Amino acid sequence: MAHVLIMPRQGNTVESCVIQEWKIKEGESVQADTTAAVVETDKAAFEVPAGADGQVLKILHGDGDDVPVLAPIAVIGAAGEDWRTLLGSVEARTDGAEKPAPVTPSAVQVPAAVSGAPAADGPADSPGANPPVSPRARKLAAREALALDGLAGSGPGGRIIERDVAAALAGRPALTSAAKAAAAGAGIGGGTEIAGTGIGGRISAADLAGKTAKSPGLLPGGEGEITETPVKGIRKLIADRMLGSLAESAQFTLNASAPAARLQELRKRMKARVETSPEGLDLGLAKVTINDLILFAVSRVLPVYPFMNALKTGDTLITYERVHLGVAVDTPRGLMVPVIRNASLLSLRQISSEAKRLAAACQNGSAKAEELSGSTFTVTNLGSFGVSGFTPVLNAPEVGILGVCGIELKPVEGEGENGRRDIRFEPHIGFSLTINHQVVDGAPAAKFLNALCRAVADMDLLLAAG
Repeated sequence: MAHVLIMPRQGNTVESCVIQEWKIKEGESVQADTTAAVVETDKAAFEVPAGADGQVLKILHGDGDDVPVLAPIAVIGAAGEDWRTLLGSVEARTDGAEKPAPVTPSAVQVPAAVSGAPAADGPADSPGANPPVSPRARKLAAREALALDGLAGSGPGGRIIERDVAAALAGRPALTSAAKAAAAGAGIGGGTEIAGTGIGGRISAADLAGKTAKSPGLLPGGEGEITETPVKGIRKLIADRMLGSLAESAQFTLNASAPAARLQELRKRMKARVETSPEGLDLGLAKVTINDLILFAVSRVLPVYPFMNALKTGDTLITYERVHLGVAVDTPRGLMVPVIRNASLLSLRQISSEAKRLAAACQNGSAKAEELSGSTFTVTNLGSFGVSGFTPVLNAPEVGILGVCGIELKPVEGEGENGRRDIRFEPHIGFSLTINHQVVDGAPAAKFLNALCRAVADMDLLLAAG
């Protein structure tokens, strides 16, 4: 019996996944445990098994496509079976059905004879709609300013569904944002003959108005080559998440610095000391970094200021006793934030070891979903790049994120010989703390940042206290 493979749900908060790579091809025979595709969220990548024995009849989305969870992505069945009939049967039975309950992160098969399967295009149109258009198809057409008049539908009863709109858009030049705004409401047909003079052949608002000059002239920057890179896949997910963070919270950044002489001296002693003391005690501190020491300090200061170790969900502020520390990691796939669980209960050596393990897992793509969620506060470090100050973006729904900057010499006034005041230069490490001003005020946040600076300045005492 043929099956529809759907995009699995990778957690309760994940609404869509990007198909990183298909491991199967149309016409290929597969078994249930064959890896069909690798999909990714903004946190991690996962393998999706085919889930059924048979032949790959149709792959419904390509590499790099961002697909809603529980939407069909492929059809697997017997050789020669009509995948359109199967998919249409599923859509006919499920258009208008309630959204399915969350499923586990594994491939789900939808037999054609089973009702209640996940819908590909949401509830049906109201009676008398002409032409019949699914809500998701109508939404996509409106977003891209596509006129639906005359568009043929491949859904049940000639219904226009999302893939029909996508096919029409594929045959039409892209529109600039201004052109989409100008065409809003009326829309532009999929077979338009309008010549686009924008970058990459895009149709501009001037093209629509018929006011385009005969020659498009020089592109910005002169006549040199240009490269267009679509923002899609994991990059688009990260972009949307960052934009959402800024749009949904009142972000405010404070900057400060802490004396770093003791921090540097401590790191130097740890690095120089042999791993094992003469007494045979394994210290295991030679690989501890400046960033590890900062993570340790943060884990000890946060419990004293619980309003910073919190999440804002809707109109509720949830504070935590224990610190689950997110650590921003730059990877080939983009920014990832693995979590050091119960960091406030771990030693410096344990924090250092866990931070390195999680960073390596993110770099090689083996990080698990549970290792990439559940943080209560995040630390991001750009100090190694010589950055003296920046504005970190909140890792929503957290209410605080600490940016670690570089170590620089700063003038400090002191007492010199014969009681005279003098100026000397001492190393300081910079910090940029971004807060959600909706729930954290500036003064309490400043107190937290000041306490962290004092803890870093006296790192040796902090370690002695545990």
